[in-house]
Amino acid sequence: MDILVLQVLNSLFYASVLFLLAAGLSLIFGVMGIVNLAHGSFYAVGAYVTAWAVTAAAATIHPLALFILLPLGAIAVALLGAVIEPLLIRPLYQRPEEYQLLITFGLLLVLEDGMRYVWGGTPLSASPVMDAVGILRFGELYYPTYNLLVIAIGVVAAIGLWAFVYRTRFGVTLRATSQDRRMAAAMGLNVRRVYVQAFALGCFIAGLGGAIVVPSQAAVLGMGVEVLVLAFVVVVIGGLGSLEGALVGAVIVSFVRTAVVFYYAELELAALYLIAAIVLLVRPTGLFGRPS
Repeated sequence: MDILVLQVLNSLFYASVLFLLAAGLSLIFGVMGIVNLAHGSFYAVGAYVTAWAVTAAAATIHPLALFILLPLGAIAVALLGAVIEPLLIRPLYQRPEEYQLLITFGLLLVLEDGMRYVWGGTPLSASPVMDAVGILRFGELYYPTYNLLVIAIGVVAAIGLWAFVYRTRFGVTLRATSQDRRMAAAMGLNVRRVYVQAFALGCFIAGLGGAIVVPSQAAVLGMGVEVLVLAFVVVVIGGLGSLEGALVGAVIVSFVRTAVVFYYAELELAALYLIAAIVLLVRPTGLFGRPS
């Protein structure tokens, strides 16, 4: 029973991180129609910036105060996204989709080399944040308190993002722009500004995923590419461009991945790809995707 509870908690922890990554990917695609291959690298940059900030401040401030530094990675990635969109992405909106894929793939390579240049090949960790809150005991089960906080952050992020997109004026602007860019511009909306804000928001969400995971898992080179594969499996299952699909897909992928790794670790990716393939055969747009 203790093992089952532990596996469920681990699945929810991983689902929280995957949801943030997949939600940012879906938001950018839903509004701008861009499949961002560099999205995993934004996640990695968020992890590296947070780990660097926590490591630099760990000896000078109280351990619990280190939690204040967690959003720094997400903020840095949002600012990076706000610069990248007008410089690299905007000139390609009128080009075929292949150009957008190539520029984001090139951006992935540049960001990976940039992280190697700035932080080197040594893994960075923000473990003092995790150590500050200790471990909780449930009967005979011990579980890191920080992982429970990540699960809570994932729940709050899902509710907050849904409310932001569907219950705010800016959310209406995002949805109007995604449905008909020309009509939105004719109605007086500044589409270029909306695109910058949407791209920065998607990057912020991805950076937040990296920022909250790095206290429990060190930031290492290549982590963005690895998690990008899982994020694409999530959005294929849930439906690219759907926040609800990102949530459901993240839960499905996380629980399946945890169960398969526990019993047959060698079949981890095969099982996930099989589920994605079945979903595509039954519903090509994903569980919550809409036909274009």
